[in-house]
Amino acid sequence: MFLQELFGLFSLSAFFMWGFLMAFFFNVFVYSIGLKKGTTLLLSSFVMMCSYTLSDYFFTWLSFKNSFYLNFALYDIATITALLCLYKIVKKTTPSFLYLILGLSINTIFFLLMHIDLIIYENKEQWWLWDAYIYSVNLIDFIMIVALIVDRDILGLHKLRNTIRTLLNPTANLKVP
Repeated sequence: MFLQELFGLFSLSAFFMWGFLMAFFFNVFVYSIGLKKGTTLLLSSFVMMCSYTLSDYFFTWLSFKNSFYLNFALYDIATITALLCLYKIVKKTTPSFLYLILGLSINTIFFLLMHIDLIIYENKEQWWLWDAYIYSVNLIDFIMIVALIVDRDILGLHKLRNTIRTLLNPTANLKVP
């Protein structure tokens, strides 16, 4: 909870909302000058900007329940669904797409774990999960913003995915003479 004490809850929220807004504007600019012709990155950044804007703390009137973490988990699930629907329609993906899906999935797991810990089990004592939550969710949000801007495999996740695919199915990659 050190980050919240240092920056404040609303400052971090505003920072990430601003980051996704700037990533969207950057992708609009890149698309408008013709550097990137594909609309997948533009639409993905639009979905992320809309998601983080709607799930901001100031819009509590859109809450599904009176639970802070469950709301975020539901917003992330809706965002993942929107991104997957976008993928089904466009049938193209960018390097940042994997980062968005994986990042939102990890964030959803953390939000659900925090909801279970704080709301269901009513735990009031801070423990390692709370620190892992606050640093992981914020780091993942930052990585998703960077991935939308640079649109590169910045952490090597695509190489890791391909390596795992090769290890799990080595015959699929053998060349037939």
